[in-house]
Amino acid sequence: MELTKRRGVAWRTRTTELMLGPRTLVMGIVNITPDSFSDGGLFLEAHRAVEHGLRMLDEGADILDLGAESTRPGSNAGSGQGGANGALSAKEEQRRLLPVLDGILRARPDAIVSVDTYKAATARAAVMAGAEIVNDVSGFSWDAAMAETCAELQCGAVLMHTRGTPGEWRTQAPLGREGVLPAVRDELTESLRAALKAGISLDRIVLDPGYGFGKRFDDNYYLLARQRELLALGRPLLAGLSRKSFLTRGLAELEGRVTSTVAAMAHEDREMAGIAALTAAILAGASVVRVHEVRKAVVAAQFADSLLAAG
Repeated sequence: MELTKRRGVAWRTRTTELMLGPRTLVMGIVNITPDSFSDGGLFLEAHRAVEHGLRMLDEGADILDLGAESTRPGSNAGSGQGGANGALSAKEEQRRLLPVLDGILRARPDAIVSVDTYKAATARAAVMAGAEIVNDVSGFSWDAAMAETCAELQCGAVLMHTRGTPGEWRTQAPLGREGVLPAVRDELTESLRAALKAGISLDRIVLDPGYGFGKRFDDNYYLLARQRELLALGRPLLAGLSRKSFLTRGLAELEGRVTSTVAAMAHEDREMAGIAALTAAILAGASVVRVHEVRKAVVAAQFADSLLAAG
């Protein structure tokens, strides 16, 4: 088995540093949305989202990632800043997000909170309210003001690779075995250059290959198999594989099922597939994993970390 040992790197956020490498950090997802594909509406009420976030911290989450706009396939995310095109406005995004951020930090002042947004206005509001990290699924490509905003705020930044917008994903052609890694590498390189040009220091940046974001089903397997090559970009990697549809489709095909829809798969089946993919991502060099179910991820990450240490 080929293992990818991670070197220790300090990730500077707004007020602190997170050491990446010695062990995998677990980022718990808090979706404050009515329409996310797996848990939309469950935590739309602020008090439920706060309770969910605090439960994740108790289960071992190192970071909480709060998101108030769904980026599921077919959504209008990335198509504008709200209004006639149907994308969520920054005002509505902040109305959902900021009370949850406030509630979590009131209960746990030392919590490390990331905000999952591609809008500079929301990033600014959240960081001013105490968020440490901005997690931009577009890699600074959907809002021209985001890079300079994060530079000014001096927060941590996750730059994720996205191919097109969610409204385009279902009609995009596959990148293929030989095309997916170069596309992700080249476009992450462009995001990294934009961040540095804006004045964001390198030690504030983590890169995310963006599994499922504009990659057709098998493209994600090809990308995961070569994920370690992205470490050549010089920054630690974050992998978000939890409940991705390509995993459930693969599981359905293995079991000979006629349907491959996420809805047809049992919840436990989806989680098992996600844990397997998460473990593979860690062994291929990911320093942070983004998950829906923290406790299971913590156990899997501990196993993978022990294997890396033994190797």
